[in-house]
Amino acid sequence: MLIDLDPVAFQIGPFIVYWYGVFMALAFAAGAWYLYTQARKRGMDEDFLLNFTILVILAGIAGARMMFVLINYPQWFIYDPVQVLKIYQGGLAWHGGLLGGMLAGWWYTSRKGMSFNSLADLAVPGLAVGYFMIRIANIFNQEILGRSTDFWFDRWPAQPIGSIIGLTLLARYFYLKQKSLPTGYQFWSFIFYHQLLRSAVEEMVRENPLALGGYIIPHWGLGFFTLAQISTPLIMAFAYWMMRRSYRLPPAP
Repeated sequence: MLIDLDPVAFQIGPFIVYWYGVFMALAFAAGAWYLYTQARKRGMDEDFLLNFTILVILAGIAGARMMFVLINYPQWFIYDPVQVLKIYQGGLAWHGGLLGGMLAGWWYTSRKGMSFNSLADLAVPGLAVGYFMIRIANIFNQEILGRSTDFWFDRWPAQPIGSIIGLTLLARYFYLKQKSLPTGYQFWSFIFYHQLLRSAVEEMVRENPLALGGYIIPHWGLGFFTLAQISTPLIMAFAYWMMRRSYRLPPAP
């Protein structure tokens, strides 16, 4: 069954604030606070960190929107470009946000002669918390739904499953933080295991269109292959290659 929740958190005159935006803002704040405080302990410059954080957040939002439109409504770029800018109407893609933020962060750190991997490692808690909180926000919007099953729960709880993946990866980060790992390993291993868990668990139960002659197991409500599952092996292979390359780097502080 679906829970009927109001997606609007509050409204002041014509100004409407949605729960999705509230949870996203909280995730950004938590991730930025952790990255900033930990990087300052390592002696990084305050102005550099603030500029880095703002740039990555803005690029992440832009990338998430671009990827969503490219996959779902590519005609907007030609026939209705204004629609592309209407983020307040919903429509963001995780992979696009990650790619946009990563490219912006890599460009800025390279320009400033700083280590991208060091800051990427510190971004992992924010990414994990963000995935956890956005999946909760999806419940309010009644999106990212699970497939129907013949089991007693009627429909797979796809959003809570996604949130559990985020919490699992957050716990893994702090567990690994106690070990002496090379710089960059935390970030690239997060990408690797997030893709693995999302593809093997969340995407299997999520009500997404299937591609390449996909198949659904009706009684269990499991399906494969979605577009995300098809792209996962390539992303995992790249993340694994970067994990291996990280062993050439010194241990993270």
